[in-house]
Amino acid sequence: MREIVFDTETTGLDPVNGDRVVEIGCVELVNRVTTGAIFHAYFNPQRDMPAGAEAVHGLSIGFLESKPLFAETAGELLDFLGEAPLVAHNAGFDFGFLNAELARAGLTPVCTSRMVDTIALARRRHPGAKLSLDALCTRYGIDRSHRVRHGALLDAELLAQVYVELTGGRQIGLELATARVETDAAASGPVTRVAGRAGGEFREPRPHAASPDELERHRAFLEKIKSPLWTG
Repeated sequence: MREIVFDTETTGLDPVNGDRVVEIGCVELVNRVTTGAIFHAYFNPQRDMPAGAEAVHGLSIGFLESKPLFAETAGELLDFLGEAPLVAHNAGFDFGFLNAELARAGLTPVCTSRMVDTIALARRRHPGAKLSLDALCTRYGIDRSHRVRHGALLDAELLAQVYVELTGGRQIGLELATARVETDAAASGPVTRVAGRAGGEFREPRPHAASPDELERHRAFLEKIKSPLWTG
């Protein structure tokens, strides 16, 4: 089953009152294993950046003003999302902003029936516990030492690990279907990368049939067994 874990960074808390998405990061899972495929983009919000928001994610208007508008890359984003369930932490927030941007671009909003909220999953599994992404990473032993500030792709990568643990778990760091994806924070447009299968030299299968000498020794051994079960 294909699922997309995603996160957004914004200019504030309310898309209805003019706050905009400035970054989105998406990570693909297939059967709860990361595949190495990502979508990552920054956007020019065409408005100011409140100091409080910039303190959270570190994205200034000076950095963002050269980035594309959301509408210019919305098609690529929707192609990456496909029809997969969309996993987010406090998903109502991210869905609200995503759909507000799609509406501004004249595109159909994403149906909320596709929404998977990891806060709701964590609340059911760990009632009364802290439910922040940092707290869940600590609970599950997920390394977040490189998370100095919020970043959409970094948070999506961490959340993908948390989501796997919340839904059954697997050994952290066991990368069955993924290669590490490096991202360029200064990319001028969206980035979609798929890690390829590691190359390797083909090896012929080793012979495994018994040799005539081995067959003869096996026959001689069987003759020494008195009243074997397979002849009773």
